[in-house]
Amino acid sequence: MNMEMLFAVLGGLFISLALHWALPHRDTRGTALLGAIGAAVTAVVWSALTWLGWPFDGGWIWVVAIAAGPLVAIAVGLWLPRRRLQHDEELFATLAKG
Repeated sequence: MNMEMLFAVLGGLFISLALHWALPHRDTRGTALLGAIGAAVTAVVWSALTWLGWPFDGGWIWVVAIAAGPLVAIAVGLWLPRRRLQHDEELFATLAKG
């Protein structure tokens, strides 16, 4: 059971790491941020699904767990740069006034 979870987390990690280069504005976030988020979400989802009784050797637990991590990483990868650029503009305007 532990090896299956390891492989699922590694799958979520590698897919999420690839998203760093696939999504725009990669200069506004750390290289490993999306990978770390994807791996963490994959691990949490895998654990939750096993607690709910999904068999770890079934197919759907793999699909759901490995898809959940990269989906959350995509959401963060699209939201974070907009928020950071907005915050940088607000900070620049504040500093330019004084």
